[in-house]
Amino acid sequence: MELRDRALQVLCLVPPADKAQAARSLFDAAQVGLALDAQRVFEQPLALPGRPDRPRLVPTLQVPKRSPFTIDGRAALLHAIAHIEFNAINLALDAIWRFPGMPDAFYRDWLKVAAEEALHFTLLNDHLQTLNCSYGDFDAHDGLWTMAERTAGDVLARMALVPRTLEARGLDATPPLQAKFARAGDQRSVEILEVILRDEIGHVEIGNRWYRHLCRERGLDPISLYPQLVAQYEAPRLRPPFNIAARSAAGFSAEELAYLQAG
Repeated sequence: MELRDRALQVLCLVPPADKAQAARSLFDAAQVGLALDAQRVFEQPLALPGRPDRPRLVPTLQVPKRSPFTIDGRAALLHAIAHIEFNAINLALDAIWRFPGMPDAFYRDWLKVAAEEALHFTLLNDHLQTLNCSYGDFDAHDGLWTMAERTAGDVLARMALVPRTLEARGLDATPPLQAKFARAGDQRSVEILEVILRDEIGHVEIGNRWYRHLCRERGLDPISLYPQLVAQYEAPRLRPPFNIAARSAAGFSAEELAYLQAG
């Protein structure tokens, strides 16, 4: 079994629980020794990523806003977070097989991310079931994977616009969500989100680190390049409030944080 080949196989799995378990098992296997061929170029399967028929995917603006102060609203909000985590498993696995020629540490970093996203998804889906729901019961949008498709041809763009842009938004959004769940009396959701926030700081740091690595290799300035990539790939504009402490811990420089806050 070779790591990148197996990551592609796991990416193609359809049942979410099976994919989450397989991602964690692959990470465990890599800790005791697993072949890694960083140079291999794969042929892309026709249908990526593997995912179930439900949830139904709709445009972002058609996903209704839900309040955590009713059981149904809380379930819908947790489902939205679980959908992000399921997509994040796919994104991490996709980075492993898709981009050849990177240092071995790149692939092992993203395998660690995939395993942690799988844990997040499992924690959220288990909690959803205490509310008599499960993943797939509510509509969702496909924004994360859409950006993955746009950046499929350039690992630098992927690092710039998925982990350090879209996923970094979670650093800003999580503390207010925790406060809402706390007011609603859902301490378990608060605890799960604390695990997610801790791990996501590390995931965004990995994105930052490889973005800068690639910029150095190509002789590019990471600060001036970033807005060019945002425009080229039509990435969403980030809006305040920003979790400056978490973003700093995730490796954003003072100059990058100033750029964000300047709007």
